Amino acid sequence: MKQTKVSATEISAQEKLLEAMKSALDEAEGLLKEAAQASGDQATELRAKAVDALRATRETLQDTTLSFAREGKRVAREADEYVHDNPWQAIAAAGVIGLVVGLLISRR
Repeated sequence: MKQTKVSATEISAQEKLLEAMKSALDEAEGLLKEAAQASGDQATELRAKAVDALRATRETLQDTTLSFAREGKRVAREADEYVHDNPWQAIAAAGVIGLVVGLLISRR
């Protein structure tokens, strides 16, 4: 079975993505504020840039959502394969987890 741990590279990629999203949203917000103060063609141009920045951000979010969904399905598939390949180990692990949770609940 493959390891399903999240690597440092994946965490770094997620952090970079979040920073890029924050930056894009900040840029769009700044453009909209400038457009509110500007008039005429300049305001129209700034609004168009802001709309483009927001559209790009939305597309990035959709791509990221799809990527996370695919990764979640992959992990679930691997877990399912592991349980099918090692049913007694899965039953033992579930029993141990149930025992620990039961002990923790009974102490309260």
